[in-house]
Amino acid sequence: MDRHIQYISTELGIRPEQAAAVVALLDDGNTIPFIARYRKEATGSLDEEQLRQIAAQTTRLRTLDERRAVILASITEQGQLTPELQAQIDTAGTATLLEDLYAPYRPKRRTRAGIARERGLQPLAELILAQPIAGPTVDELAAGYLGPEVGTVTEALAGARDIVAETISDHAVVRQRLRERALKTGTLQSRRVSDAVDERGVYQLYYEFDLPLPRLRPHQVLAINRAEAEKALRVSIDIPETEWLLAIRAFFRPDRHSRLADQLQLAMDDAAQRLLLPAVERDIRRILTEQAEAHAIQVFARNLRALLGQPPFAGHTVLGIDPGFRTGCKAAVMDPTGRVLATTTIYPHPPQNKTAEAREKLLALVTAHQISLIAIGNGTASRETEQLVAEITRQREGLHYLIVNEAGASVYSASKLARAELPELDVSMRGAVSIGRRLQDPLAELVKIDPQSIGVGLYQHDVDQKRLTSALADVVESVVNQVGVDVNSASPALLGYVAGIGPKLSEQIVAHRDTNGPFTSRQALRQVSGLGVKAFEQAAGFLRVRDGDNPLDASAIHPESYAIASAVLNRAGLSPAVPSHERVVALDKLRETVTLSRLATELGSGEPTLADIFEQLARPGRDPREDIPRPILRSDILSMDDLSPGLRLTGTVRNVVDFGAFVDIGVKQDGLLHKRNMPPGTVLQVGDIIEVCIALVDKDRGRIGLAWSDEMERE
Repeated sequence: MDRHIQYISTELGIRPEQAAAVVALLDDGNTIPFIARYRKEATGSLDEEQLRQIAAQTTRLRTLDERRAVILASITEQGQLTPELQAQIDTAGTATLLEDLYAPYRPKRRTRAGIARERGLQPLAELILAQPIAGPTVDELAAGYLGPEVGTVTEALAGARDIVAETISDHAVVRQRLRERALKTGTLQSRRVSDAVDERGVYQLYYEFDLPLPRLRPHQVLAINRAEAEKALRVSIDIPETEWLLAIRAFFRPDRHSRLADQLQLAMDDAAQRLLLPAVERDIRRILTEQAEAHAIQVFARNLRALLGQPPFAGHTVLGIDPGFRTGCKAAVMDPTGRVLATTTIYPHPPQNKTAEAREKLLALVTAHQISLIAIGNGTASRETEQLVAEITRQREGLHYLIVNEAGASVYSASKLARAELPELDVSMRGAVSIGRRLQDPLAELVKIDPQSIGVGLYQHDVDQKRLTSALADVVESVVNQVGVDVNSASPALLGYVAGIGPKLSEQIVAHRDTNGPFTSRQALRQVSGLGVKAFEQAAGFLRVRDGDNPLDASAIHPESYAIASAVLNRAGLSPAVPSHERVVALDKLRETVTLSRLATELGSGEPTLADIFEQLARPGRDPREDIPRPILRSDILSMDDLSPGLRLTGTVRNVVDFGAFVDIGVKQDGLLHKRNMPPGTVLQVGDIIEVCIALVDKDRGRIGLAWSDEMERE
């Protein structure tokens, strides 16, 4: 069995045949959404997260093998590869361990030890390491190595000790043991740089900071890293002396009977302070940073998934408002399909203060277009604009508003895609359109924006941008394919995330649609230039053709399973055109008369695929976002003055971070629900609707502390 397959199956707790099947499918060019949805029989119904873990492990192990080959070739070329060393390199399971083994053989810049070797002091260094009992004195030994480049005994011994120190520092197991022990017993220390400028005291918590490494939290690591980069803090790792002494003495122990014992001890001290401890500190900082970044990326990805999965407000004519002071508030009206019906600019705030005129303009738009929802961006002048909108909603029954996160709207407004979609509008007005459309269909609109610009993470600009981009792209791809895409209305940005499509092919699909009219079937996609057999196989099941030639094209059933779906309908006495409510009854009766396993055998299908077909036949094209509670619609406004401890409110989770969640309770500032104020085991995600109580109101600093409402009741 392939050792990678065995490792992956053990690491992830799956059967080897599952891991082997996934790797084979990935190597054959299949996408993860396609494998997760349409190859369940082969994978044993592994979910997307498991598939991505297998893909990541496969990439890591193959990269490790490539590096292993380079290292083996380098050491072989040097003539120093022994069977024992090769065995160690062959079994090294991490890049860190592999580099530890390679350290003594890696070509180095000119070091003190290298200069000493050039001067012929290697044999003397080997004597110090050997710790002979009998023989000449130290001075007599060193005198044998004097020459043009080594003038004194002191110089000879110093050079030999440099070689010994480098040997100790490069010892793979010494470094590995010290690193492992330091991670358990070391302390991270940070101190304020004396002339650092930190006017707002952003990093005040870390001015005199000492914390054992096992207790460090990811957000603390990232905050300290940022402060260090801004030259506000000086950071170090304190490793107890006993740890490095024990690690070194396990392999290099001075023999008190040897005349060279003092020389080895001096070399050990030098190795630790000059080479080993700084190297291990760098390793630890890198490990802590990688772990913190991985956690931050995971948090960002989780928040993004929840945000993209928010339910759309379908069927509403929406007024989107991008608030502003001096330049005014941009307002755009969109019909239920997102088409722009009207635009205007109002100036209700300073310096113009045309509040009455602004109110009249908005009321005229609401009346003329039968607007039922107003979306207000949460940027500058957001709450001031909310006051104006709240007055209007009080006058119009059935009219509500919602504060919408406008992060990334300006990025979209200036993009090539925005210019193509809204060529007649200026940049500022496109932002109002984006804000309104985010309420109508968050997924369709947010995929047009670089995920990093959406703003639902923590320290997202401080982490590895390549890894962040990849992780967020995976999330968007996952959500888009889970929901499905209407091929006749989707933007190129949305189509680009469909499995097997990508940016270039999405442009081709839209161009074909614009030239030839709407697609009447999934098969018609085969006429798109560049969309080959493989791309069609990967994408077809995630693309929806509504009101087309074949009703099955509006479902998540893959064309390769149409024959099985038709056979199921025939067994149930139905046709694809029968309404869903009638199908449910007939399909339930069929399931009562024959087991799924027996029917799967009779129809030549796998059970997981057949189960999915039944679900889709009963509810074709059902949007999974329908199960999620909708955001809270508001018709009036609160201010900080309305809040008092103990007041119970319903809010929407806007961001989830390590230390808690930020909750929109309808005032200008989101409240912080600290994790210590949540019941144990509570897991929140962006978009959750929760009931909270006001625990603290700090008007001067604009801070609101929240508590779980049940917790307040118990108190």
